Amino acid sequence: MTNPPNEVVLDHVSKSFGTTTVLRELDLHLRAGELVAVLGPSGCGKTTALRILAGFERPTSGRVLVDGRDITDLPANKRDIGMVFQAYSLFPHLSVAANVEYGLRIRGTGAAERSRRGQELLEMCGLGALSSRYPHELSGGQQQRVALARALAVQPKVLLLDEPLSALDAIVRRQIRDEIRRLQQQLGITTMFVTHDQEEAMSIADRVAVVNHGSIEQIAAPREIYHRPRTQFVASFVGTISEIGVSPSCGSGRLEVHHPGPGRDTLYVRPEDLRLQPEATGTHVVVAHTFIGERTLVRASGDEDRPDIVSSVSTAEAGSVLVGTRVTPYLAAEPALRIASTSSTPDVMAV
Repeated sequence: MTNPPNEVVLDHVSKSFGTTTVLRELDLHLRAGELVAVLGPSGCGKTTALRILAGFERPTSGRVLVDGRDITDLPANKRDIGMVFQAYSLFPHLSVAANVEYGLRIRGTGAAERSRRGQELLEMCGLGALSSRYPHELSGGQQQRVALARALAVQPKVLLLDEPLSALDAIVRRQIRDEIRRLQQQLGITTMFVTHDQEEAMSIADRVAVVNHGSIEQIAAPREIYHRPRTQFVASFVGTISEIGVSPSCGSGRLEVHHPGPGRDTLYVRPEDLRLQPEATGTHVVVAHTFIGERTLVRASGDEDRPDIVSSVSTAEAGSVLVGTRVTPYLAAEPALRIASTSSTPDVMAV
């Protein structure tokens, strides 16, 4: 079973509810066969964009195109789009097999073909032995797999996933996330994955679209989003980062750290690019360790004019910067983003 890849375009899409504008001329292009994660805080408009693509909401202005065809005015049930929601939305009175085959039955697919395609999807989702069970007899992860198989059974042009993993525990969430990615790549289906979870977005997507106040601030590969954010919001929202003010002449090496302000460049520095050197005259004091396995995040605090900073060190080396140690920060690599003191335009510093 394969799906012909289809491009998806949201073209200058705006959406208002009364006097509240939720989307502001949002432009989003999903290439054929790719998975784009739409990431942003609650209320940023990401789910509204998905609902407009699905046909559950009409845009105030703008167009929706699938494979070059304008579907803006097409009803949801005519769009050939599969959806998986946070709530599994399975029919409790139907077996697993009947749930998966439901969309095919509505479309008039013959019983033999329904059974063949349904069983194929259940096998792909690791549920082949559970076809006769009912939703209440399944775990949350199994129910979400059934919902995914049901969405894929009708061979939709596009797959939409709206926070599909948020109701699951951490281990199952990772398993289902990997399963979604495997199936998406195997079937070659163009997919939009809406989430507020950064780890999900960065680990599953070909590209990540970061949404803020109804507009996309940046869309790029996960590595670029993390290492080369284009705006202050993206830098601050994705991952851990230290926001510090420095002299415009500051380059790599020892940092004279201050709060951002007039006459200072603002650096956004990832923890792995910030080194803390124990020194009796250091400007900061280590105040906390956060153990995350192989690495440890070390937080150091300065005086009133110096912001807190965070460094990532190997756990084996964390003993050299124990809580209470006075340290001096050093810039070990190019910052993720540099905002020049005389310009509002981001300027990545070369060091």
